[in-house]
Amino acid sequence: MDVGLTERLDSFVRSHSNRQLIAIPLAVFLVAMIILGITFASSGAPVKLGMEFEGGTLISVASQDTAESFEQKYADYPIVDVREAGERVVMQFGPMSNEQQGELVREVTSTYSGVEIKQVGPLYGANLQQQAIKAVIISFIGMAIVVFLIFKTFVPSLAVVVSAFSDIMIAAAFMNITGIELSLGTVAALLMLIGYSVDSDILLTTRVLKRRGTPQENISNAMHTGITMTSTTLAALVVMYLVSTYSYLLSSSLSQITLLSDISIVLIFGLLADLMNTWLLNTSILRWHVTSKTSRGRKA
Repeated sequence: MDVGLTERLDSFVRSHSNRQLIAIPLAVFLVAMIILGITFASSGAPVKLGMEFEGGTLISVASQDTAESFEQKYADYPIVDVREAGERVVMQFGPMSNEQQGELVREVTSTYSGVEIKQVGPLYGANLQQQAIKAVIISFIGMAIVVFLIFKTFVPSLAVVVSAFSDIMIAAAFMNITGIELSLGTVAALLMLIGYSVDSDILLTTRVLKRRGTPQENISNAMHTGITMTSTTLAALVVMYLVSTYSYLLSSSLSQITLLSDISIVLIFGLLADLMNTWLLNTSILRWHVTSKTSRGRKA
């Protein structure tokens, strides 16, 4: 599958100019930024915050009732999500007063068996949110410094950083579209996405700048290796997503693993964005950089 994809993508890159190639990822990036901006204007955060960052209560009970019946039963409380997971139902509630929370807990525990409760206070959630933001910013800055130290050339290094930044923004916009909240799991996915993105971008940049041959030949060689790497990772992530999301359909004893499901789907979409940004955006910038550098050398 990756061989056919590589051949089609290589042919597409060869037959289009740098301006045509760069227009596609820039348009997608612009749409992603608009989505993030709209979310920020409406909620105060570019991505919808999960319970870990906003605070709230997560309650899991053993029941055969539908999610809709639970949503109606507890409509008086700030319920934000209800989902069925095998023989259990998981309810998520937003922040509430101590009195209301105590009343909810007593009502649930007196009605259902096998009750599991997880609570996060709003102050702790806000502190955790600040730590998560710092982790992403520090990781991104560290990545940028390492890239500049490796190549010591402004334009190729900037292309790697811009590509990684675009991957994260597109993945975050995808989270908003699909309703995936920012949790500790999805923060981890965004951090991993930085590493995946830089890996393929450094492969491409190294081949183009440090290998003999024409820029297009080096791009084609890097493309065969890079797409094989990304395709292998995508295949593993797809399996992880299917198992963690739909394993309860195979056996009633199994339940959905929301954490792994969210991590895998964010990484899947982020890697698809990375395919576009690496082999269209970064490729067009590198091809322009090498060609213009060669032209200047000849004139000199």
